[in-house]
Amino acid sequence: MDDLLERLGNHLVWRIGKAEGEEVLVVRVGLASAAPEFAHLSRLRNVTDEEIEQLVRAGQVRVEWVN
Repeated sequence: MDDLLERLGNHLVWRIGKAEGEEVLVVRVGLASAAPEFAHLSRLRNVTDEEIEQLVRAGQVRVEWVN
């Protein structure tokens, strides 16, 4: 399973940031072939490592699949 995840990881694109107007950490993930679709989504604000830790601890995380 670890080998499969490692091989798949080479084909993924992701963006991590804070959603505009929300106190939620957004993790957007998609295959590299979907990279142009990321440009059509709302922008994510930069977050510090400390903010990421706080949002994860608070359960304020949303994962979005981009295709």
